[in-house]
Amino acid sequence: MNESTQSIIRETVQASVEGRIHFGQVIGQLVTAGVESYLADYRAHRIVYYLPDGQTLDVPLDMPDIVIADNFDAHALQAAIRGSQRGEVRYPEFKRLSSEAGCIGYTVWIAGRHVSYFGRRGETHVEKFPD
Repeated sequence: MNESTQSIIRETVQASVEGRIHFGQVIGQLVTAGVESYLADYRAHRIVYYLPDGQTLDVPLDMPDIVIADNFDAHALQAAIRGSQRGEVRYPEFKRLSSEAGCIGYTVWIAGRHVSYFGRRGETHVEKFPD
């Protein structure tokens, strides 16, 4: 992966974890970098970015100091998602809220325009990108 692509991804991650940009801006910048999808793993504190040619970039993910809930609460997760979509919830708070809802991570399918969220027992919630 070339340095320019890595730089765009790393700068986007930094702006997101600091709460300076919202989800739509994250997606726009990652599209510019050529990212096809990414996997955020709350338990491993990692995000892996995937390019269409198979190249990947693994970036550390700073997580709040809380225990991820044992039970997956899709309604609480959807509330956090809706807050994010309205621009009221930025990524630092989203990580906390989604962890409290039992989310252990998610995959953003940029090309497929949806996000798959996961719980500890294989539960999933699929959220389509808003139009």
